[in-house]
Amino acid sequence: MKSLQGLLGIDRSEAILHNLVVEKRVPGLAITILKNGETLLQKGFGYADIENKTQVNPKETIFRTASISKCITGLAFGKMVEEGILDWDDSFYKHVPYFPSKQFDFSLKQLASHTAGIRAYRGKEFALNQPYTIKESIQVFENDPLVFAPGKGYLYNSFDFVLLSLAMQEASGIPFEEYVKEKILISLGMLNTFPPSENKTDSSSRIQNQAEFYTKTPIGFKKAIPVNNFYKLAGGGYLATCEDITKLGQAVLEEKLLKSETYKTLLNAQLINGKSTYYGLGFQVSQDEQGRPFYGHIGSNVGAYTNLFIYPEEEMVVSILVNCTDSKVQKEFDKAIESILAQMV
Repeated sequence: MKSLQGLLGIDRSEAILHNLVVEKRVPGLAITILKNGETLLQKGFGYADIENKTQVNPKETIFRTASISKCITGLAFGKMVEEGILDWDDSFYKHVPYFPSKQFDFSLKQLASHTAGIRAYRGKEFALNQPYTIKESIQVFENDPLVFAPGKGYLYNSFDFVLLSLAMQEASGIPFEEYVKEKILISLGMLNTFPPSENKTDSSSRIQNQAEFYTKTPIGFKKAIPVNNFYKLAGGGYLATCEDITKLGQAVLEEKLLKSETYKTLLNAQLINGKSTYYGLGFQVSQDEQGRPFYGHIGSNVGAYTNLFIYPEEEMVVSILVNCTDSKVQKEFDKAIESILAQMV
């Protein structure tokens, strides 16, 4: 344990994260922080693989990104709009006419903003371990009614992004993962970001440098149950290094790849009955406790907990990736980030 007494800025932030590993709150984590596009902090803590004592490397260790995947999809959605492949307000049924009819129509923009009325996970669907394609996976929820009339409510869920990615795939005629790789990942230099089925080594089905994924128990950590996240790639399936996720954040901050007008749409928090949902299209849009505006995403998945925060006024990007199911460490992450932001004044 490191004492926090007298520590400020990066030193305090590092001590907070170090202590999470020492206290066995997390098996391992990686953090990268960019300020004005330059690396302010980049470090790994703990183990990518406990049994083999493989240490986390923020440039190389591959984590599940969980719902940060929605930010990647948001950029791809914006790119398709700019290319004229689809429009924000297209009916979902324009591109996926075979989806069972509901009481109301709903748009792609409503799917991307979680205002379409599609239901959330039930039971153990969060940890589904079926080798579904995106199209096959809709059988899980396609016959369920809408939870509310589209545009009349907000319900955060990953099935929205399953449908969005299916529509994008049908509209473009290109597999969703191939479009994203070509138009987003390669363009941004995110060469260590993959769907779960890609970049396999010859001798193993695991991605090279992939972390082991864990679940916390009262006496330590056990390997997380196996899951197949390919079908929900758009909403929570991508794997990446911490460094790659900050490349995504920096691109958004600098408005690379897409037009300013497109970013304005993606990062515009939707209103329901005059109240903000604090969510744009694939991006959380909010303020921290000190009132600083930010956008990005927090993610949670089997064997993963993730943060991406983009602070436009401070020109700072923060990425933290953990190889463990939610260990209730967000308060500590907030303190670690705040200790650095406070030094920026």
